[in-house]
Parts: sequence; C-alpha cells; structure tokens
Amino acid sequence: MPPFSGKKAVVLLSGGLDSATVLAHVLSEGYEAHALSFSYGQRQTVEIEAAKRVAKTLGAVTWRLAHVDLRAMGGSALTADLDVPEADPARSDIPITYVPARNTIFLSYALGFAEVLGAYDLFLGANVVDYSGYPDCRPAYVEAFEHLANLATRAADGGPRYRVHAPLMHLKKKEIIVWGQRLGVDFSLTHSCYDPLGSLACGRCDACYLRRKGFLEAGVKDPTVYA
Repeated sequence: MPPFSGKKAVVLLSGGLDSATVLAHVLSEGYEAHALSFSYGQRQTVEIEAAKRVAKTLGAVTWRLAHVDLRAMGGSALTADLDVPEADPARSDIPITYVPARNTIFLSYALGFAEVLGAYDLFLGANVVDYSGYPDCRPAYVEAFEHLANLATRAADGGPRYRVHAPLMHLKKKEIIVWGQRLGVDFSLTHSCYDPLGSLACGRCDACYLRRKGFLEAGVKDPTVYA
C-alpha cells in the first residue's frame, strides 16, 4: 500500500465484492479511506459483519456504521416481508430487490461525513454491466448527485469541488474480480447474497447468480459457501 497522499475519501462499503474492490482501489491510490456502511432495516445483517471485516483487513482509517430505517417505507424484498425472487437472467424490468432511494440516502450520508472530514472524494461500487438493473447505479445518476453535492454544501461554496467516483461502472463482474484479486482483496471476507441462510449464501438470488457467474468467468475459485 502506498503512503497516504494527504487526500481523504469516503467509501460506501456494503460488504460485497464490488465495494471491497473499490476500497482496495482507493487505498492503492494513496487516499486516507474512511469506510461507511449502513444498517438500514435490511432482512439480514451478515453483510454488515462482512463490511466490518473488509474495512479492518484492507486498512480503512475508520469504519462507521450508520443506522437508517428504510423498513418504515418498505417497497423492497430487502426491507419488507416480500419473497426474494430467484435469479432470472432474461428479466429486463427493475426487480423487487431494488430499495427505493437507497443510493441517494447513502450518498447523502457520505456527503455529510465527507464535509465533516474535509474530504472531497466519494466512492461507490455502482455498475451498469453485470448488475440487477437498479436506476441509481447508472452514470447519469452518479453525475447528477455530484452536481447536487456541489450545490448543496458549505464546503463546496468557493472551495474545492466534490467528486463522486464509480470506478466499476463499466466493468463486468469477472473484470471486477480479477482487479480485486490483483489489489489483494480476500473475497472470502465478502458477502453478496440477498437472502442468506444464516451465514450461507442462498445460491438462487440475483446477487448469488452474478457472483457465481463472475468467479466462473474470471477463472478464480469462488470462496462462497452456498446453502
């Protein structure tokens, strides 16, 4: 890991392989990385423990867990009593695992954290290639939030501009895995499943399908234990 460059960054860290790779990338660029995860009323907390492990192992300067009650709104299989559907590669609609406004809420917290820290770089693992079709993972959304960040904060009023980075945006899952491996990510520490059975991945949801497919296409051993 290179010495810190003096720049600070806030990294949204879910505990999955995408955000773990982003954190490893941020650290490899010499940023002082501050990881931010969320307990938002999701149906399982395995990913929170994964995020904590990843942050500690990779060397984030701080790891913070913010609490947000998105179950109060529901509307998603991740935050309401709705069944998580099996993966369907042919589906073209936005799946029920989409959580309304989640990335907007998370990035807003990250922006506030960044303003307090004196950081001007925000990183997230949004992707438009091998993903589940969520509208808040698109380039136009990331660009729009960056514009908002530079209008809505005292720190950006006459100061440096905020930048919102999505370095995985146009990568396939297999490319993310290869990059993460090159950066030294231990993928056995990560968790991607929407509907785990205890600590075991279900093996049937979108997240499990994309993860398993990515490892297979990358030619990398999948460390995931599936139910």
